[in-house]
Amino acid sequence: MDLTVVAYVVYLLVSVALTVWVARTLSRNGRVFLADVLHGNEKLAEAVNHLLVVGFYLVNLGFVTLYLKSADGVASARELFEALSVKVGVVLLVLGVMHLGNVYVLSRIRRRSALERNRPPVPPQGWTPPPGTPGPWAAPAPGR
Repeated sequence: MDLTVVAYVVYLLVSVALTVWVARTLSRNGRVFLADVLHGNEKLAEAVNHLLVVGFYLVNLGFVTLYLKSADGVASARELFEALSVKVGVVLLVLGVMHLGNVYVLSRIRRRSALERNRPPVPPQGWTPPPGTPGPWAAPAPGR
């Protein structure tokens, strides 16, 4: 068997296994975070989590298959390891960037949601000075 084919098979096995592992880990650990972002709506959090996992699979597995082709053939065991390390390293970087992108977007949503929750129910309608503060707004002293 040609070493280039061996490189392709090993690359696909490692990349797909890493993608599945990362997706499952993010899905399992992201449920709590999504529930908090979505104000405790567990059903919506589960649906969004599932959609994120599907998108994660589509983007990463699409990248893995597009990045499969090697410009140079693999003639030795050394070249096999070098080609695999570059390809798997790039896949790991793409997985990391996808993860950081998801966390960034979700944290922005969470921050906006927290600001809306802490907003006063009625906007301020004026300013009241502390009692006993001198100024034109101060009430006249009793007996004057």
